[in-house]
Amino acid sequence: MIISDLFKKKKAVYSFEIFPPKPTADVAAVSDTIEKLAALSPDYISVTCSAGGTGNSRTAEIAKLVQKNGVEPLAHVTCINSSKSDVARTLAELSENKIYNVLALRGDRIAGAQESKDFAHASDLVSFIRQWGGGKFDIAGACYPEGHPESPDILTDIRNLKKKADAGVTHLNTQLFYDNEDFFRFRDMLALAGIDVPVQAGIMPLVKKAHVDRTIALSGAKIPAKISRMISRFYDKPDALMEAGIAYAVSQIVDLLSAGVQGIHLYVMNNAYVAERITESVKHILNEVNGE
Repeated sequence: MIISDLFKKKKAVYSFEIFPPKPTADVAAVSDTIEKLAALSPDYISVTCSAGGTGNSRTAEIAKLVQKNGVEPLAHVTCINSSKSDVARTLAELSENKIYNVLALRGDRIAGAQESKDFAHASDLVSFIRQWGGGKFDIAGACYPEGHPESPDILTDIRNLKKKADAGVTHLNTQLFYDNEDFFRFRDMLALAGIDVPVQAGIMPLVKKAHVDRTIALSGAKIPAKISRMISRFYDKPDALMEAGIAYAVSQIVDLLSAGVQGIHLYVMNNAYVAERITESVKHILNEVNGE
């Protein structure tokens, strides 16, 4: 299944994102997670590159597990530390395993690492994948409702996003956000810029202290007052934070679906329990939206 075709068949696509274990770790833990996520019948599951920007080493391996569980995988491909030959090897491995849906990303900068001489931006990677694959790959891209943290302003970021769309991206997944109004404004700006590919809203539930700390430190996402109150009140109460984080994510998703979002992409942090709880809460609304 080509993922871009899903948007032609459904009004709201629903997907999860997982990450591979470390290179030395057993695949068993993530295999169990994949089985549980597959049982929830997502439209696809995206698989990130190795943690910490260490390349695409286990992405294809985990994507194959997703595929074996009857769900379409979306394999992340990064380029910030890769040459054209590196990316070509990654694409060849994916192609050999009949994995044709990819998410083209520049990737995070790594202090001290040699950056690519072949790829300066994700749009360069999109063009290369399109050329190398001869149209074989369906290419998704990333976007930032609040603007890319390295961009001087949101208008510059959207102009760069237009280059990515023109290079051949077929749909976009947003970075996490916690204020839906930011997403709605961003969606309007994309339309004005002539970017008409489907956009999935990326939702990451804040359900653990570690997620709270890491998200605030690294994502650059705005933290609305009601999220701040939730964190302040339940930061040292794990069970309550879990419940509050799930409830907030559900409320976000319901609001987005009510406003006609074209898809929900749930960053589950390899936590099948969170995915199960949220899916159970929104599945009837999703079915209603999709006429199922």
